[in-house]
Amino acid sequence: MIASERFERAAVLGVAVAEETRRLLRRHVGEGEEAADGTVLVDVPYPDAAVVATLLDVAAECFGERGDSVEETRQAALETLLQLAGFDEESQLNGHVGGRPGGGLSRG
Repeated sequence: MIASERFERAAVLGVAVAEETRRLLRRHVGEGEEAADGTVLVDVPYPDAAVVATLLDVAAECFGERGDSVEETRQAALETLLQLAGFDEESQLNGHVGGRPGGGLSRG
């Protein structure tokens, strides 16, 4: 396998991981608690929580994300993953949830 094929496969895998993370989060978005900055807490129950945590840990390592805590590192990885998955104003993750506009992960 030549290098360009390896990079293409790695890119496809990266987007697939990002989409799976987004799918799992979207599945659990609901009436979350909203922080002052517009961020919405998404409560992901076990076993999906274990999958999401693992995906974020792998992404953090891959992207070289760092934070003062595990949670900050995972949040930085999540933001990068959602960008990779095409998270934008038209994303279903950023749609109307529980009757609140912009009820996705953040309202940035």
